[in-house]
Amino acid sequence: MAERVLLLTPSQSHHSPTTMAVLGGAASARIIPSVSLSTSSRSFFSLSSSSKLKCLRSSPRISHLFLNQQRAEVRVSSGGYGTVSAPKSVASDPDQLKSAREDIKELLNSKFCHPILIRLGWHDAGTYNKNIEEWPLRGGANGSLRFEVELKHGANAGLLNALKLLQPIKDKYSGVTYADLFQLASATAVEEAGGPKIPMKYGRVDVSGPEQCPEEGRLPDAGPPSPADHLRQVFYRMGLNDKEIVALSGAHTLGRSRPDRSGWGKPETKYTKDGPGAPGGQSWTVQWLKFDNSYFKDIKEKRDEDLLVLPTDAALFEDPSFKVYAEKYAEDQEAFFKDYAEAHAKLSNLGAKFDPLEGIVIDDSPNAGGEKFVAAKYSTGKSELSDSMKQKIRAEYEAIGGSPDKPLQSNYFLNIMIVIAVLAFLTSLLGN
Repeated sequence: MAERVLLLTPSQSHHSPTTMAVLGGAASARIIPSVSLSTSSRSFFSLSSSSKLKCLRSSPRISHLFLNQQRAEVRVSSGGYGTVSAPKSVASDPDQLKSAREDIKELLNSKFCHPILIRLGWHDAGTYNKNIEEWPLRGGANGSLRFEVELKHGANAGLLNALKLLQPIKDKYSGVTYADLFQLASATAVEEAGGPKIPMKYGRVDVSGPEQCPEEGRLPDAGPPSPADHLRQVFYRMGLNDKEIVALSGAHTLGRSRPDRSGWGKPETKYTKDGPGAPGGQSWTVQWLKFDNSYFKDIKEKRDEDLLVLPTDAALFEDPSFKVYAEKYAEDQEAFFKDYAEAHAKLSNLGAKFDPLEGIVIDDSPNAGGEKFVAAKYSTGKSELSDSMKQKIRAEYEAIGGSPDKPLQSNYFLNIMIVIAVLAFLTSLLGN
């Protein structure tokens, strides 16, 4: 039987005796506080939080959040919150993936939610353990983060916001799995913020129930006693190396941290007091909705007290191995983009079970149409051919059946070789 639960704001969390009587009594009451839709206020990285989700049994009239006690999958729709049966283990539909991506772009343009969508994809995939072979026990990108039991993990505080933002898109495109939707949103957010194109593939299968969620404690912390060792412990478990750790950390170029939620950062800075989105928090970079290499530059310089530097951020320039890559990315944005795109794609595939096994690619290959004919490319000279010479070569090439999009058929070359052989033979006879 479904349990009806009331979503309350913090100011509503203290009730009068009359209110408690209406809600059914304090003894059986469970409260779920509402979550602010300041979606751009958190980066993708795990930040611990002491806030805990609780529940409150209430009457139908005042309830608009529904959680099934047996399958506590938080589901958001335009009519409120509800539970649905777990999705079947099937691949996502390619056409629906493309359409969902366009809807995600519109969402990003209106809500400025790039950081929290990146974080959602990270935290769904970041539970992977390479030492466990069995799916889904190994964790990873399997859509398990949609369930309440995992949303309650301290490192996932606030990610209910991201789920609420994406749920209307999931409702619209039922042929897209949650696992794919989370990773699609994460990669699209990077690209739309000015970051590199991520070489993604899709077809991830969803877990079916909350009992398949990983245990708490697999995600990184922001302020451990030994930051560098902690980062390696967590990311090495996923099968990632030092270069990938540093490259992925560069995603902190986006987002803000709020002390009332994570315990880190300032309540407000000159860069965050006016938003966009809900104002406040402390960002890692000045332009915290632009994906570039500013994160590495700002940490290296350490000249602006209004910019956040966590212990795990500082470790990138303190640890000798990390520092090699951090220094490189601070000087070379192109190198950072290249390494980040590869690392992000790798992370998004961790632990996933694909159907079909090779995955689904929704982006056309840039060379899918074949290489265009460029006459100068086939010239042995060092100087560029004149336009008239290019046209002459092109005309001769097309006269024997070639074209910019169609190579010569092999029989033309065979005929030419035969003619040359016959001429050589006749020449030899005449010479004798």
